[in-house]
This record gives sequence, structure tokens and C-alpha cells, in this order.
Amino acid sequence: MTLSPTTRSTLGRKRDRAAVDRSDLHAVLDDGLVAHLGFVRDDAPVVLPTAYGRDGDTLYLHGSSGARYLTGDTLPCCVTVTHLDGIVHARALMHFSMNYRSAVVHGDARRVTGDDERLHALRVIVEHLTPGAWDHARRPDRRELAATAVFALDLTEASVKSRSGPPSDDEADVAAGLAWAGVVPLRTVAGPPETAPDLQRHRSVPDHVRDRRHTGG
Repeated sequence: MTLSPTTRSTLGRKRDRAAVDRSDLHAVLDDGLVAHLGFVRDDAPVVLPTAYGRDGDTLYLHGSSGARYLTGDTLPCCVTVTHLDGIVHARALMHFSMNYRSAVVHGDARRVTGDDERLHALRVIVEHLTPGAWDHARRPDRRELAATAVFALDLTEASVKSRSGPPSDDEADVAAGLAWAGVVPLRTVAGPPETAPDLQRHRSVPDHVRDRRHTGG
């Protein structure tokens, strides 16, 4: 399936960097760990980092039920997820750039009220961030569920943009050999697990934690 651009989700610049396949959108979201949630509060823009999870073409978000911006039935918002894959060094400063993959989703997130979908959404979020944790640790009790607001955002209105490869220098600058040019790759890697100091000695690091060494980027 392809993305269907709207006025808000159509790229204004560098349109050649747009992806049109919905699988590209899913890949950017699935490889990320942190989303930035943008909305308007008290007539001013607010952008907050948050955990998320995707199930098909639904993005689940969560927060404190006591937060003022999460008290309504819907939340008009914009969600972005970005991967920085490299810093591009060019011969001319004007052509310095970044290699990246990014997704932007617009829409009205709906409040999830049904108990079954709320638990499903939280599982999706937990398993996205920490695969295997839902069946390993204690699940939320009623008090914890009451303290958590869950929203679902449809992925219908979204765009994907990316850049990869070497710098794009002017031919004259290439010929002149003005400076070093290339890419410094970047990635996020999980380090060895650090056990909590109050953990009972008989508890070893579980396989789903030990095996997660690469976390995208």
C-alpha cells in the first residue's frame, strides 16, 4: 500500500527524498524508540518526547491520566520519529547535511477507553520498547491503569523522508579539493545490562534482555 499525501503531509522541499510506500513508514516507526508528540496547549505549541508502539496502521501513545492535555476524548496532534544515521561533511559548509530517516504523522488521536484495547495498547508499547518484558514482569493493576491515559493515532495521514549517501558538492569544489568530504556514520547500540543493586542474587539476566544489543539508528 502507498501513502496518500494530504496538504499537511506533502513535502514542500526535497520532494525527491519522500518515500511513498507504507512499508517505509512502518519501518521508520518500528526502528525508533522515542516519538515527539506535538500539540497545542493554552494557545501555545508543546512538543514532548514519549514512548510509543505500532499495531498495523495504528500508533499507540500513553501518558499520565492527570496530564491536562490528555483529558479529552481526542487530541489533535503531530507525531514525529527520526533516525540520525550520519553527519555529512562536504567541501563547502553550505552542503553539510545529515543522513536520516524520518516519519511525520498528523491526525486526531482518540482516547482508548475499553479495557481490552487499553491493555492491548500498553502491551504494544511495552513490547516495542522492551520486547519480551510483558510476559516477564508484573502487569499493570487497576490503580496503575487508572493513572494511565492511552491514545490511538491512525497512520492514514503521514509522510516519510530520508537522505543517504555521500555529500553533494559543487563540481568546482570537488575539483579544487578544498577539504575532506565524507560521512560519519551514527547508530544507537545497547550496552551490557546493568542489574539493579537490590535484585535477589538468584535472578539472572533474562534472555530477552541479554540478547537486545542493537536498538536501531
